[in-house]
Amino acid sequence: QVQLVESGGGFLQAGDSLRLSCAASGRTFSRYTMGWFRQAPGKEREFVASINWSSDTYYADSTQGRFTISRDSAKNTMYLQMNSLKPEDTANYYCALSIQTNFPVRPWAYNYWGQGTQVTVSA
Repeated sequence: QVQLVESGGGFLQAGDSLRLSCAASGRTFSRYTMGWFRQAPGKEREFVASINWSSDTYYADSTQGRFTISRDSAKNTMYLQMNSLKPEDTANYYCALSIQTNFPVRPWAYNYWGQGTQVTVSA
C-alpha cells in the first residue's frame, strides 16, 4: 500500500502564491507517475500536473506557466508551486500515484490518492 498526505492548502487572494506538498510512504515503485488533481464543488476532478520517476513533467493547459511540479526523492515528497493564483483555482487539491508511466491525465489511471487539501482564492 501507498499512503499520500497533502498539506499546504489555505485561503489566499488573487495573485498570491502557494506551495502544496504531498508526502508519500509505504510501498515504492521503480517507475511511476505522480500527479496533482483538483476538484471544485459540482465539477469533475481535473488534472493539474504530473511528474515521473525521472522528474519529467507534464502540465494541463490551464496551469502551464503558473504552476510548477517538482519532487524531492530523498524526502519522498512531491510539490506543487502555484503562482499568480486566480479565483478559478479554488478547489480541493489531491495528489495521486499511478503505476502507469505515460503521464496519464485521467483520474481512473491513478492507483493511490491522498485525502486532499483545500485551496481557496478570493478575488
